[in-house]
Parts: sequence; structure tokens; C-alpha cells
Amino acid sequence: MRNNVLYGLDDRPPLGKAVVLAMQHVLTMFGSTVAVPLLLGPAMGMDTAAIALLISSVMLCSGIATLIQATFGSRLPIIQGVSFSFLAAFFMIIATIHPEGETVTPGAAMPYIAGAIIVGAVFEIAIGFSGLMGQIRKVLSPVVVGPVIMLIGLALYTAGAPIAAAHWPISILTMVLITVFSFIWSRHHLVFQMFPMLLAILTAVGVCALCAFLGVFGPGHPARPNLDAFEQSPWFRVQDVFLPWGMPKFQLGFIVAVVAGYLASMIESFGDYHACKQMAGGGDPTPEEISRGIGCEGIGCALTGIFGGFSSTSYSENVGLIGLTKVGSRYVVQIGALILILLGLFGKFGALAAAIPQPVVGGLYCVMFGLISAVGIRQFARADLSSDRNLFIGGFALFMGISVPYYFANGGSEAVQATFIDGLDDVINAIGQTGMAVAAILGVALDNLIPGTRRERGLEPQ
Repeated sequence: MRNNVLYGLDDRPPLGKAVVLAMQHVLTMFGSTVAVPLLLGPAMGMDTAAIALLISSVMLCSGIATLIQATFGSRLPIIQGVSFSFLAAFFMIIATIHPEGETVTPGAAMPYIAGAIIVGAVFEIAIGFSGLMGQIRKVLSPVVVGPVIMLIGLALYTAGAPIAAAHWPISILTMVLITVFSFIWSRHHLVFQMFPMLLAILTAVGVCALCAFLGVFGPGHPARPNLDAFEQSPWFRVQDVFLPWGMPKFQLGFIVAVVAGYLASMIESFGDYHACKQMAGGGDPTPEEISRGIGCEGIGCALTGIFGGFSSTSYSENVGLIGLTKVGSRYVVQIGALILILLGLFGKFGALAAAIPQPVVGGLYCVMFGLISAVGIRQFARADLSSDRNLFIGGFALFMGISVPYYFANGGSEAVQATFIDGLDDVINAIGQTGMAVAAILGVALDNLIPGTRRERGLEPQ
């Protein structure tokens, strides 16, 4: 079943054309991939040079994970990139290691993040290669998955307006550009349909650079691009590729929180595998392909912990690109993976991305995190919304996923530490501070205890 694709899964376009097609995949995932280190780096007190290293590490890890996935995993043309499903857990780790008002070594949370990623990856590897993904999918209906995805975006409300407020005119310009490029001009111009985020970022940064050149934004202005790290960064990374942040450190509470992110990312990948193979003209993926895909995604994440990046998952926007270009060749994606690896080793690239001004990043976050929340609403809508049962479960899980972390952030953690034994208090705190984990636990319990048909729960088409 080819579905009028230009190049199917096993096809190999001419090398020159394949490189151009691969660059499209790299450009498509650029905005989302760079957004995560630009968000987490400042939260860990990193300067521009450290953020540049973080971006380079993320690109390198994405390339390695993509190459493993396309070659040994599902063998589908799927790009692996940083997953937003883990942000709530990462922020919890950062808040614990970098408490407000205390001086901590910049980036001190990264070894703990790496340790949690590696252990969580072992969990994903086991789920994948054991074939348990199908069983887990049966207890995670849209009634549960919808609120969990909503909380990925809603939990990041502190990263929207506060960052955009560094310079509202540029932040608003960025939001307007993303809106116009994504939803208006994309209807008439293919280039805006394919790269709306990237073009919006480049345009906004161009305006910032022009204002800096004209003297409107002087030295130290938040909207002025900072190229200091670009001048200081090496052309090629050699010494800081392996364990750039030091040896991983392991703490049980952090691991539990990150595992919740793995569950969400596995469900996301499960859906992407189906969409990707269908768009590539190959029908539905086999259970073996899904198992290998999830297992190799875990292997990619484990290597990510070693090479200093963040957990990765399949990128839906790149799956959508296959539908636009009608090119479903894994060969193209393998070349894209090699390009990502080269960019990760090219130190100047990470430094250039780190120079994006904060107001541009803030505008990007406001749009992106709102969109993630809306994707959760769409997922929840797959269930029967006329059912009071579903409304109760989804609403309760969503509310508690917001309210419980607020309680833990305002005295609840100290109460737990005073009540429970060492070790157990860390686990409870990790769960309580992670809205996704709270919503998932309550949602799964209620959705499987309260009677409801498979169609009502959204496990079968309405």
C-alpha cells in the first residue's frame, strides 16, 4: 500500500536529493528541540556558553537516537527529539537541587537528571522488548492520557509570561509571527507550512539583531543577541562529548518522577508509529515493530543520559512532514540523523542557537506550551464527552494534577518529610510535585475501577 508516496520505506532517493530532504527533517524539529535546553539551562543557572554545550549535546543525542530507531528499532522514518513529557519532572529535580535564594554550581542538577534518564530508560527498554506496551495501552485510555498531556503544557505556566516579560514587544512579535506563519500564510505557501516555527524564530531574531545594530538595543538589553559564546566556542567538540556534566547521580524520588514521563512518551510514540507507517505507504505497524521501536527508544534515551542530553521521543511534526512531502524513506531519516550528529559535534552551532534572545524564547513558549495543552484536549475528546463518568475522571485527574503539586510546593514537602521514613518520603514528594504522575495515577485507578464500555472510554471509535 503506497498511498501515492514518492519514496516508500525501502526506497533510496539520489544522494543529493536525500540530503535536501533530510535537512527538511532537521529544520522541522529544530524549534522544538532547541526550546527545551533554552528553558532548562537558565533554570539551572547556566551561562550562554553552558547552554550552547547543552544544545550541542541535545542535537548529538537526537541524532544518535534517530539513527538507532531508523536502523534497528521500528525501522520507520521517525526523527527522535527532546520530549516535553519530561519537563515537569526535570523542573522538579532542578527546583530540588537549585533552591531559590541559594548559591549552587550552575548545572548541578544535570547529573541527577542523567541518572534518572538512564534508569527510566531501562524501564522503557524492558517494556518495549517484553511486548508489554500493548497491555499498558489497554489501561491508558484517552480519559487518562488527555489530562496527562494537558498537564505537560499547563505545568509550564511559569515559563510563559515571566520570560516573555523580558521585553514584551519582541515577545508579542514572536507570537504574532508564529500565528501568521502557522495558520494563515501556511495555507498559501508551502515553505510556511513546513517551517513555521523556524521562520518565525529567524525573523524575530533578525529584528532583534537589526535593533542592536541600529543602537536601539544596547549592550545588556534582554532582546539583544549575545554572541559571546559563539566567539568562545570551539569549532568542533572533542573533550566534552562523553559525560559532559560529570558522572550520573541516582536518587529514587527523581527516578520515579521521570518514569511517569516515559509512560507519556511511550503512548505518544505508539500513536506516531501508526501515523508514520501509514503515511509512508506501509499500512499499520506490526506488534514486533512497535516493541522494537519502544525498546530502541529506551536505548536511545540511555545513551542520551551518557552524552549529556535529555530524554527523546518520536516527533509528531516530522511524521506530519512525511504527509506533506510524500517521502517516507528511512534512508532520508538516517541521513538526517547523521546531520544531527555532525551539528551536535559542531560547537559553533550550539552557540549560535544559544544566542536567541530571551523575549523570542518567551514568545515561543507561550504558543508552544498552549498548543501542547490543546493536544491533550483533542486526545480527551476521543472519549465520549457526553458521559458524566468520563467528565468526572478527566476533570478530577486534571484538577488534582494542578492542585497537589501546588500543595507540595507550599509546605507539603516538609510535611511529608516529617511523616514518612527516609526514602519513602522522596518517592511521595517526587510523585506529589509532578502533576503528570498525580493525574496518571488517579486517572488510571478511576478509569479502570468505574464501569465503562470500551467505546465510552475512547478505546474504540465513536
